[in-house]
Amino acid sequence: MFDAQMVFIATVFLAVLGVGGAAYALIVPMLSKREQSSKRMTVATGGTNARRRSGRDSSGGDANAQRRKQVQDTLKELDKAQEARKQSVTLRVRLEQAGLDVTPRNFHIASAIGGLAVFSLMSLTGQAMLVALLSGFAAGFGFPRWLLAFLRRRRLKQFMDEFANAVDVIVRGLKAGLPLHDCINIIASEAQGPVRDEFRQLVEGQKVGIPIDQGLEKMTHRVPLSDLRFFHIVISIQQKTGGNLSEALSNLSKVLRDRKTLKGKIAAMSQEAKSSAAIIGVLPPGVMGLIYLTTPDYIGLLFSERMGQALLVGGALWMLCGVLVMKKMVSFDY
Repeated sequence: MFDAQMVFIATVFLAVLGVGGAAYALIVPMLSKREQSSKRMTVATGGTNARRRSGRDSSGGDANAQRRKQVQDTLKELDKAQEARKQSVTLRVRLEQAGLDVTPRNFHIASAIGGLAVFSLMSLTGQAMLVALLSGFAAGFGFPRWLLAFLRRRRLKQFMDEFANAVDVIVRGLKAGLPLHDCINIIASEAQGPVRDEFRQLVEGQKVGIPIDQGLEKMTHRVPLSDLRFFHIVISIQQKTGGNLSEALSNLSKVLRDRKTLKGKIAAMSQEAKSSAAIIGVLPPGVMGLIYLTTPDYIGLLFSERMGQALLVGGALWMLCGVLVMKKMVSFDY
């Protein structure tokens, strides 16, 4: 039989190993995605420049070569702006992305009030101090941010579902001879949900002199979706280099609808794996809760003894590692 100290050391070792596995599952995909993005940018810029220098347009007099260079410079600027926005996502920005007209100060005050209320309730009902503190922390810090993330995801999904229809409206208006500003006004008054609200802010910005390019940049800051970023790129390039805007937006609309179809297929194909992961993740805490309800003395040692607390921490870390790995397995980039 192993003594208690050896078991405790083994538990701590497994907990550290679980944290390392979770960090590996989160960090490595992010680094590989960044490396792939750099390779794509190198191919799109450096490779094209090399072919242009070695071809018949080495003198720089070809108008198409100059237009391609201008398009590449525009894409570089937009990509740098997007990276800067990713690094500066504050609480105020997340509140705007969720569509909440709440200041960060009021959000923190409401979170603190909720946490204190839950802590007081747990204390008055005779719960242990550790349980009351954890419950108050979850209610004052975890739940408000989870709710904010849920509202943000729901609003972005609503925007993405309606955005392709808005692009089609712009395409039909341009083909009918309407200017781009009038087409945007139609969307701002007749579209559904968040699309109407965002384009209404774009129209109001144009009334006070904000160019459409800057207005779209602010919109992509409030709605960080690749579909809207594609629309911003098309409008920006057309304003700087010219071209057939209706044809470009028509192609963009087709791409957006194809992406939506692909997303639906991916969701259908991965639903079985997601359901299995959810069941496996819920089983351990569910069984522990049932045992606590039926025979609390039997499982109470896990909470009262030092070894039991170490086992709980180690099991929670391993569960977190498994959930993160399964989440990465059923998440797809397209």
